[in-house]
Amino acid sequence: MRARIFEPARSAMQSGKAATKRWLLEFEPEQPLEIDPLMGWTSSSDMRRQIRLEFDSREEAIAYCEAHDIPYDVFEAHRPAVRAKSYSDNFRFDRKEPWSH
Repeated sequence: MRARIFEPARSAMQSGKAATKRWLLEFEPEQPLEIDPLMGWTSSSDMRRQIRLEFDSREEAIAYCEAHDIPYDVFEAHRPAVRAKSYSDNFRFDRKEPWSH
């Protein structure tokens, strides 16, 4: 019963930064998904797949795992590169990156 601690990415419909500061704890699946031969749906009898615990910080999630003797892995989120502040910055003469065309 190994746990994964990670900071979830924004959804494709989200442009702001609301609800991106939380950390999730999920358990890794112990059994593979099974395909229903009649309908083609996937299912599993592993109840731990349904558990998602939310924490305000990474340290709280780690403290929870250590208090309950749960082995865990921490995955850091990918941070996007800093972009230009305004459209006019693309045409500045003292631009650090050369204009490509």
